[in-house]
Amino acid sequence: MANAGEPTAPPPASVPSPSSAFDAELQRTAFQKKGVSRLPAKEVLDLAIAFFGERGYRAGRTGRPNQLFVMGKAEGILPRVTGEVSARADVGKPGVTLVTMDAAGERLGPAMAEFARMLRARRRPADAPAPATDDAVG
Repeated sequence: MANAGEPTAPPPASVPSPSSAFDAELQRTAFQKKGVSRLPAKEVLDLAIAFFGERGYRAGRTGRPNQLFVMGKAEGILPRVTGEVSARADVGKPGVTLVTMDAAGERLGPAMAEFARMLRARRRPADAPAPATDDAVG
């Protein structure tokens, strides 16, 4: 125990934690974006499953409605990569789907950005009629 007049030892030098390298890589490779599509939510999710499956990722629906996961093997220093896509139908007005995309990884982040561009390119014109859905009350 130090006496009142004695100087105390300086605090130990900051040692980076093992997870700080992972945190930095996650921040560097992260992709987060929200977009709007006129495609139905189910069609957006089906497109995402096919898109990421073609690129070697495992993609499938989660237990939550209108949400899917994307998982892949190691990329860079990350031991595995994950992402998710969610789609909320009829946001703002009928026929508009809000798509939220979130991913991190050396290849997965750019792949998610490519999916966002592909989804944007598939937009229907605003004046095109919305496709009929099974849950329409007639």
